[in-house]
Formats: sequence, structure tokens, C-alpha cells
Amino acid sequence: MSSRAQRRPGELAFAVALLALSLWLFAEAYKISGFSGLSTPGIFPMLATGLMVVCSLVILLKALAMTPAGGGLRRFLADITPLRQTVMVVLVGLYILAMPYLGFLAASGLFLFVSIQFLWRRSFWLTALVSLAGLAAIHVVFSLVFQVVLPKGTLLQGLF
Repeated sequence: MSSRAQRRPGELAFAVALLALSLWLFAEAYKISGFSGLSTPGIFPMLATGLMVVCSLVILLKALAMTPAGGGLRRFLADITPLRQTVMVVLVGLYILAMPYLGFLAASGLFLFVSIQFLWRRSFWLTALVSLAGLAAIHVVFSLVFQVVLPKGTLLQGLF
């Protein structure tokens, strides 16, 4: 067995993405005021993002020094994207896409019902009751307490 640490699936790609994001953020911080002085508004964002660049470069170099663990795509999918997490990410994406058409309350109610049913796996009626209770609480807090105007959908515009 090798004494060198093994690189986990996706670790190298994550380190490269982290360095790229840090470099982009540093460029954005530089746009604030450049290197024009130590008391300019952009100095702290540049220091913070510069530190991010250095740290992400160290992380990338460490990841490159490790030996790959093996297992390839199958291990990556098992370790990084388990089924429950993948389904919830897809549900959140569908929720975001549905909100302009269904409106906040209908899209949120549907999202709550489907996600609770998927994660909790109880009876239809119990899931519906929990979803309605959660939706009612959200409606009371946002509409009545904070008086936030919740988005209405274009698809069900004439019904409510």
C-alpha cells in the first residue's frame, strides 16, 4: 500500500474550479479600484480574493501530488451525487422553473408535497396535511406578518 494519500473522486476537478473562481473573483475585486493605494475601497476585497487564490493554488498542488483513488465515474456518482441529493436538486430546479407559471403558493405547495413524499415516504394524506400546514405557515409569515407580495403565476392568473 502506498504511503501517499489518495485523491478522492472529483477532488482534482473541484480544486481546478476553486482556483478558477478565485482568479475570477480577484479580477472582479481589482476592477473596484485597482492597485492605486492602500486606503482605496478595493484593497480588502483584493486581499481576501488574493488569499483565496493562494489557498486554492495550494489545494490544487496538493491534489495533483496525490494518487488517484480509482473507481472512476461510478465511484464519483456514488460518493458525490447520491440518488436522494440528485432528485432534490432536480426538484429544486423544477420548482424554480415552475414558479413564474404557477405562482409562489402553487409551486411551493407542489414542491413541498413532492419533496416530502419522496423523502419521508408516508401516506398521501399525511404528506398532504404536512405540506398544507407548511404552506399555510409560509403564507402567514410572508404575506401577513412581513407583508411581502408573493409572486402570482401567469398560468393560473384568472383563478386566484
